Formats: sequence, structure tokens, C-alpha cells
Amino acid sequence: MLDARELHLYYGASHILRGVDIQARTGQVTCLLGRNGVGKTSLLRGLTGQTPIRSGRILWNGTDIDAMPAHARARLGIGYVPQGRNIFPRLTVEENLMTGFCCLPRSEARIPENIYELFPVLQEMLSRRGGDLSGGQQQQLAIARALVTQPKLLILDEPTEGIQPSIIKDIEAIIRLLGEQGDMAILLVEQYYEMARDLADNACVMDRGRMVLSGAFSDLDEAEIRRHLTV
Repeated sequence: MLDARELHLYYGASHILRGVDIQARTGQVTCLLGRNGVGKTSLLRGLTGQTPIRSGRILWNGTDIDAMPAHARARLGIGYVPQGRNIFPRLTVEENLMTGFCCLPRSEARIPENIYELFPVLQEMLSRRGGDLSGGQQQQLAIARALVTQPKLLILDEPTEGIQPSIIKDIEAIIRLLGEQGDMAILLVEQYYEMARDLADNACVMDRGRMVLSGAFSDLDEAEIRRHLTV
């Protein structure tokens, strides 16, 4: 599905990504791990087209998309749930969900019923403003909004950060369910080994802008992964 090779990305003179490779395959959950500041979010921004890469290739089903703008990648089926959620606080829950229609043909512009099966709390709050929701509810809204776009690849940047434990369990269960359905690739950024272990088929570990470990999660050494997560 997604195959990125030798990615280099800069912010001004700062060399952020240094020859990074990453793949995400349909029916699998790939977890991207690493300490804060190693380039995980920058990598996601490069993959989704929000920050241009300096060099390298991003292939989507074999087609080069590294020069394609973010909105065009979204229409191809790349859904993104950013760190910090970025919902629209003055729009209602329903209006936030409807912003996902921009990636769809008019004939498909509707909120799928399974959204409310996955996130029943949102159906109860359709008329409430996004800014009035709790942090956990806003995170559920952000994931639901991405799912409205009918993504073939769902990218989530630390979806459990700063959320109460009960909601973390709900989000973990939803990610597991989406992965088990087998029709979507999932790329998940996470800092905690245990959650990655429970969800991921594959893992990639970053350090200082480089990919230092990658492979099937079961084949990677736990101690080596944890060494790149501790401060």
C-alpha cells in the first residue's frame, strides 16, 4: 500500500529525517516508536504531504506521490489523525464529521452508520460543539472524522496521549478492530511499548531522524526496542 524510501526532510537548515524507509500494508498495523523529538511526527507530515520532503520516494500502490499535495493524497485514501486532534471547536460534532466529505465524491458524502457503532458517545453529542467535549471525546471525534473519508491507510499520531485510561482502552479496541477487518493499513505512532506490543503486526523504531529497527514485532528484541524509548 505505502512504501517510502530514503526520505530526507529539512526544516530550514535542520536535517530532520535522514534516509528513512517505512512501509504500511493492507490488513496490518505498523507501529512507529521512539522518544519525543526523534522525527516521528515530521515523518507523518512528510507522508501526508503537509511538509515537503527534500529527497526520496513515496509510493502509493506503486505510484510516486511525493510531489502530490496533501488534499490529493487524502482523496487517494490517506487518512490522518494528527497529534493534538485539531478538531474544529466551534463546529458541532456532526459538522466536524461532515468535514470529511471533502475527500469523497458527492454521491458518497454521508456519515457511515458504523461510525456510531464504533463511537456511540458521538451519536449522543451530535449537536454539541467540538470544543465542549472532553479530551478523550475529542480524540474519538478526530478518529471518526478520519474514518468518514473512507481511508485505505489510517495514520494516527499518538492517539492516546493525555487521555483518561478508560478512553485509552476504547481507542485501543477500535484500532484492533479496524486492523482485524483486513481492508485498511494502519500506521500508529506510539511511545509505549505495551500498547505497541498488543496492537502491532510490525514495528519501526526511530532515533535521531533515522530508522534504527524495523520488522515483524515478534521478531524484534524487546530490550532493544525499550532502549530507544527510555529517556
